[in-house]
Amino acid sequence: MSLPARPMFPAYATLADKIGWYLLRGVGVLVLLFLLLPILAIVPLSFSDSTFLSYPVPAWSLRWYENLFTSEAWARATRNSFIVAPLATILATILGTMAAVGLARINFFGKGLLMSLLIAPMVVPIVVVAVSTYIFFARIGLNDTYLGLVLVHAALGAPFVLTTVLATLQSFNDNLVRASLSLGANPLMTFFRITLPIIAPGVISGALFAFATSFDEVVVTLFIAGPEQVTLPRQMFTGIRENINPTIAAVATLLIIFTTTLMLALEWLRGRRR
Repeated sequence: MSLPARPMFPAYATLADKIGWYLLRGVGVLVLLFLLLPILAIVPLSFSDSTFLSYPVPAWSLRWYENLFTSEAWARATRNSFIVAPLATILATILGTMAAVGLARINFFGKGLLMSLLIAPMVVPIVVVAVSTYIFFARIGLNDTYLGLVLVHAALGAPFVLTTVLATLQSFNDNLVRASLSLGANPLMTFFRITLPIIAPGVISGALFAFATSFDEVVVTLFIAGPEQVTLPRQMFTGIRENINPTIAAVATLLIIFTTTLMLALEWLRGRRR
């Protein structure tokens, strides 16, 4: 026996309420189209046979994807991005998770100030972060190195892990930890067998945000990276500044697909957590 369909509006909804409901969603759809259409407009250009970014597309071709996969410069940039971003994500996830667990379990004087300092990379203008990091790394010799790039990308991604894991820990039952400790488990075993499996959706969500932050970052990379550490966003920036060709459109299309896949995975994890 099937259940009766749930009405769209409650019985007390007036005509003005219904009109407002449709207007709100109509405006929401228009805003989404306004934001998405300029991004999606680049996709057909990546399949153009023309050497210029122009509409209408004169002929269809895969020449720019072929150029992307055969160019040494683009291959090096892609390789660097897939080296730096995963390493920075791992480091950011470890540091962010440790900080979140510590802040959630212990109350101390200055906790709010410490929290503000830890999430500062999320709110401080990225140019300020880039300049200050460049000056500091110049003193210790980390400019133009993979290590320096990984460290600064991890610092930019760690606040995302910190905030998502802290949100997950708000509903965590501390009695589970006490029970594990009372049964003889040490704190490290308790963390990996009790705490981590429960907060895993928050950790993975934060890691995805950290990965996307590192993979798309260009401003800090312009200051810190040398010729051998060029990433995809920096290569795209250089290509736009010096010589625009549709290879950039091909890279942008692949990045759109890649980022969309990450966001869909994130929404799936959020649904699992709920």
